[in-house]
Amino acid sequence: MRVRLEGVEVRIDGVTIVDGVDFVAEPGRMIGLVGPNGSGKSTMLRTIYRALRPVAGAVHLDDDDVWKLSARQSAQRSAVVAQEAPADFDLTVTEVVTMGRTPHKRLLERDSQEDALIVADALARVEMVELGDRLFATLSGGEKQRTLVARALAQRSRVLILDEATNHLDIHAQLGLMELVRGLGVTVIAALHDLNLAASYCDAVCVLDRGRVVAAGPVDDVLTPARLAEVFGVNAHCGTHPLTGRPLLTFSPLPNNERDRGSRGATKEVSA
Repeated sequence: MRVRLEGVEVRIDGVTIVDGVDFVAEPGRMIGLVGPNGSGKSTMLRTIYRALRPVAGAVHLDDDDVWKLSARQSAQRSAVVAQEAPADFDLTVTEVVTMGRTPHKRLLERDSQEDALIVADALARVEMVELGDRLFATLSGGEKQRTLVARALAQRSRVLILDEATNHLDIHAQLGLMELVRGLGVTVIAALHDLNLAASYCDAVCVLDRGRVVAAGPVDDVLTPARLAEVFGVNAHCGTHPLTGRPLLTFSPLPNNERDRGSRGATKEVSA
């Protein structure tokens, strides 16, 4: 499924957080959304899964304006794993994951054997089968995040949005999650703080700064030393990972933390 934003603007309490963003994620591609804290990544993602309505512009899933879909129709198309776990559910892990089937059910419709198989598969994919009967509230932060990923997988949507979903996960779980979602064959848009995860797993990256797209495209073209200095205020060396052959980034502070945050030429569309 193709995700397309056209001129999206979001204001919160009169402050512009996302400013005229154009963005395209092609079907089946994994796009990394990166940028400093407060650059608008989460706000932009929230417009895609109908949590925050923009004051201008449009968001499309294929040819459908998401704000002309019902909440149920939107949830059938896109699933999200947010950066913060919700308030503790008084439910077991399996019951939380089963909630992912809700957009596909009619009111009061009972869960089917097919639903049970989908839930079991989702739990297995995130290595949570043995904790299926545990209460969600008793889990560690990483276990909660893996449960929420399983819930999104059970939703069986064609767009998966990850908003800092690797938070609270150890390195094994981070790599496992990225391998998993990359192999799903769906469109993935992942907001990431770890630029090396983006460089290792994403087909393309989109850099946001102060609510605007400043660059978008293949990793090698976008995550350059000059741009990382400009946007993140760091010295960067771009090498090659000895095990994977993918880009590998290393960083050091700029002298006196100087940053050039002047005007930028913006590449405003990801088409990967």
